[in-house]
Amino acid sequence: MVVSLFSSRNVFFTISLCLFAALYQPVSSRPAKFEDDFRITWSDTHITQIDGGRAIQLKLDPSSGCGFASKKQYLFGRVSMKIKLIPGDSAGTVAAFYMNSDTNSVRDELDFEFLGNRSGQPYTVQTNVFAHGKGDREQRVNLWFDPSRDFHEYAISWNHLRIVKPPIGDALRVYKNNEARKVPYPRFQPMGIYSTLWEADDWATRGGIEKINWSGAPFYAYYKDFDIEGCPVPGPTYCPSNPKNWWEGSAYHQLSPVEARSYRWVRVNHMVYDYCTDKSRFPVPPPECSAGI
Repeated sequence: MVVSLFSSRNVFFTISLCLFAALYQPVSSRPAKFEDDFRITWSDTHITQIDGGRAIQLKLDPSSGCGFASKKQYLFGRVSMKIKLIPGDSAGTVAAFYMNSDTNSVRDELDFEFLGNRSGQPYTVQTNVFAHGKGDREQRVNLWFDPSRDFHEYAISWNHLRIVKPPIGDALRVYKNNEARKVPYPRFQPMGIYSTLWEADDWATRGGIEKINWSGAPFYAYYKDFDIEGCPVPGPTYCPSNPKNWWEGSAYHQLSPVEARSYRWVRVNHMVYDYCTDKSRFPVPPPECSAGI
């Protein structure tokens, strides 16, 4: 499938382990209703189901933000949802979409954090990877489209070889399995799917210089088309290691030439921070930084 370098419809953050190509699918793909797979975890008065439960509205006001999580954890697979972010002056707000092992010192986590902006400025997306309790792998990209004007799909694809994108849209982040270089990789712990909308004006916009403007509250973000395809835990024990899972197929072993060109275009034109090049934090770049895509 040909991917446009300027696609703004689908944005992916992928982690993948690749074994053999196949079409086996232990969890069926379908846009689900919110209550099929998710539950409210924080401030149920600030989350409203709309369109018969096929979409939700998240609200942030001076009294509270809100959040939700999947009812199950998963070990490998793909999760996606379409999100429409806060329009206008959203400085100081953060909408997060992430996977987390819900453990402490040895947690694994895959993050999308959408950092609000002043009107007319681009939204910044911060991604991070925690593996075996180690994080500090932040990258930031200014989005080249307005994510508040319409819904856009965001996905996390995770297999044994890398966290990468499916063959649609533009990849924001690729994280390969570099265990051979003694780089930890999240492949032992199942993770739940989470999303939150909250105030973080001490750091979110221009390092905390731009504060939230509460006169514009309440702030709203919208989610729909929830889709989870993966190995639920607890669930069939053979599922996570099954080479016939479609996300372990050859199409997910590496980016195609077109996808790689798109990925580089995003990084060259829109990346504003990369931990790999931050010599104040890492005088010697971490070993995964030289691994390429």
